[in-house]
Amino acid sequence: MPHTRSPFRYPGGKSQLSNYIITLLFKNKINGTYIEPFAGGAGIAIDLLLSGNVKRIAINDYDTSIYSVWYAILNDTDMLINMISSVPFDYTVPNAVTPKSMFNFWKKQKDTHEQSDKSKYSIENAFATLMLNRMNISGVINGGPIGGKSQSGKYKVDSRFNKKTLINKIRKISEQRDNILLYNLDANEFINVIKKSFSPDNTFIFFDPPYFVQGKNLYMSFFDDKQHDILAKNILSLKNYYWITTYDHAPQIFELYKHADKQYEYSLNYSAKKRGKALEYLFASHITEIPFLENMSTLQV
Repeated sequence: MPHTRSPFRYPGGKSQLSNYIITLLFKNKINGTYIEPFAGGAGIAIDLLLSGNVKRIAINDYDTSIYSVWYAILNDTDMLINMISSVPFDYTVPNAVTPKSMFNFWKKQKDTHEQSDKSKYSIENAFATLMLNRMNISGVINGGPIGGKSQSGKYKVDSRFNKKTLINKIRKISEQRDNILLYNLDANEFINVIKKSFSPDNTFIFFDPPYFVQGKNLYMSFFDDKQHDILAKNILSLKNYYWITTYDHAPQIFELYKHADKQYEYSLNYSAKKRGKALEYLFASHITEIPFLENMSTLQV
């Protein structure tokens, strides 16, 4: 799956694990429900659903702005598409507006996002958040615009914005709304929902928490040390579920998950802040059969 079906660009590059997750689901004979407690751009979840590899997905994001984008896609589809259609530029129409006009549009979305009430959903914040994701360097919402304030770089804010492609993605996702469960909960609260509402049978959970080291630079909602600790205890309590957890390669994380039944490290290509390959941890429940990746090694079995 070289191109994600998600409308988001997202730091971390985990969508490149889509094919691996398909293999993992096949090996564990799971085609029912796929869950992402830290959905973000939900690249893997959307790919799995639209390709027919699972019957439904449950996506959760505590950040109200990210949640708002997904809510708008599922519930205010036409309004969101109309707002996208009204954007004054498009990658396929070079020089449609001046660099100053592009920066002014970016600034308007930045202001809308910053001034929005983060305690509740709004279509305005949803649109602004999605546009900032498309217009900012590496898709980081709280980052700066591609091409800088002067829009004098080789690439400008329109370089990752193709109306037709984005609208098509949104329509295809909205058509599957009956098979998408959307939540806006703290991940630890969501784990309780999983225990109460999702049977361990034919269910798979992919935990992809904010990075321990770079989290505050990449995500609007990031964890402190105590939250990482609480999360680890709650994940490890899901003994009867099929799950994996991926993390950046920090000694503090290995200490938190040293009692995980299965522990591995593997290399991943990063797409934000860091170029090239870097090691990551992968932890799994005892019942989860793990197909090996290239450059993957077992730490403990």
